[in-house]
Amino acid sequence: MFKTLIGREFLDNLMTFRFAAAVFITLLLVVAATAVLIKDYERRLESYNTSIETHRQRLRKWQTYSPGMGRLNVDRPPNPLSLFNVGLDKRLGNKIPVSHSFVPSLWDAEMDSSDNSFLNIFSSIDIVFIFEVVLSLLALIFAYDALAGERERGTLRLVLTHPVRRGHILLAKYISAMLCLLVPLLMSLLLAVMLLTTSTSVSLSTDDFLCIGGIVLSSLAYLSVFYLIGLLISALTRRTGTALMLSMFAWGFLVLVYPNMILATTPPQDASAARGASAFNQIKQIYEEFDRERRNFLANDPVPGDDPAFDMDSPGRWTTGDGFMENQLTLLYYYWNVLSYDEFYDRHLSQVPHVQNYYGFLGPRIVNTADRVWLIRKQALDEIFVRPAFVDRVLLKLSPVGVYDAATQACAGTDLKGIQDFFDTVRQYRQEVIAYLYDKKAFGSRLWFAGDEEQVDWNTLPQFSFQGSDIGTKAKRALPDVFLLLTINLILFVIIFLIFIKSEV
Repeated sequence: MFKTLIGREFLDNLMTFRFAAAVFITLLLVVAATAVLIKDYERRLESYNTSIETHRQRLRKWQTYSPGMGRLNVDRPPNPLSLFNVGLDKRLGNKIPVSHSFVPSLWDAEMDSSDNSFLNIFSSIDIVFIFEVVLSLLALIFAYDALAGERERGTLRLVLTHPVRRGHILLAKYISAMLCLLVPLLMSLLLAVMLLTTSTSVSLSTDDFLCIGGIVLSSLAYLSVFYLIGLLISALTRRTGTALMLSMFAWGFLVLVYPNMILATTPPQDASAARGASAFNQIKQIYEEFDRERRNFLANDPVPGDDPAFDMDSPGRWTTGDGFMENQLTLLYYYWNVLSYDEFYDRHLSQVPHVQNYYGFLGPRIVNTADRVWLIRKQALDEIFVRPAFVDRVLLKLSPVGVYDAATQACAGTDLKGIQDFFDTVRQYRQEVIAYLYDKKAFGSRLWFAGDEEQVDWNTLPQFSFQGSDIGTKAKRALPDVFLLLTINLILFVIIFLIFIKSEV
């Protein structure tokens, strides 16, 4: 009898106009969006490859360490799974400088500008967004009259005259509807994957296909939640018109109103400003301590005075204030220019050992100062940016849309943690570069500021590479949200069951 119920419900749903509309609309939107997203990904990948080559060529032009280190940049590659859920992949910077004098964070990156604003508008609509909006609405349309319609037509009373349990009726309706919703979901995803695999620019690994499987599971659990919400409304009402109106209201609030309302909420500006000012004062004290050490070194240096340029005049020499960063930039700029011209180099040859001593003293202290500043910046940035974002994410999870979005972002690696993995790798690479400079004794060498005798071999510089999180890490990040979706499903089904077995037909 139970199989008969499932077959009956499945055929009833299969022969309806809403099923045909669900398949047609979903396939049309997903295929069109995938085609646009692939073009956008190809453009971003081309920009990424061009940027890498540009940075490599610019670095090779410099004959000395100091200017070269100021122009060392790394790029974040576009994520192919961002076609499913773009997340933060295109919202946060993808170019970051690497220097011994500064520890980079997520907020220090630069963003590539788009050459096609219209393409950007369409490419912001990813596959998960279509499922969030369109398939959730279709799931409610499948459910709103599942019980109210049969109660209104009297067919539910007729079914219950047979020896069939009410729990079996609910389960049969649920299974048949989910099978029908699974058809457009799987067909659209299959076509999307086929389009991706035919593109020469998109390369998907085994882990990527497993991540797509996680997105499918999350999507199925998400659609199930909205179907059960519609079924709950249908169980509580006796009129299909009322059920439809309540279902549309629930969909509009959960999908459109509530997520945007949370995202529009801004944290208190006073607290952020106060925390930023406190961090700035601490960082200022560290720089002042560094500047005292620098001035003390210059005062005890054999060269008279405390001028970091050691009284080496040059045409067009420019000076700035006494601040650490200004003096440092002046020094780097000045020595590179002075020792690049033979007439000035010959004139000040005797000062070169003092310059080497100065940089040999200064370099390690710059590294130490940058590391100390980073500890303060990291804590401040976490309090100002990360914690409010975490609070918003928690509040968003009061809606199934927020939970689903978080789960699919984690599967795709486009969530905040996935982006932070890149910047963690950049900071590790910075440590490799610093170790390379120490190994070469670069800070106290002539090659730090003068390329008259030999030139830096940039081929020996450590190369940056980023692979992204593995499937195990992504699964651990997505599992809590997937489990939450499944828990919501279970709770909703139990509530519907308790209401239905006690209701009159």
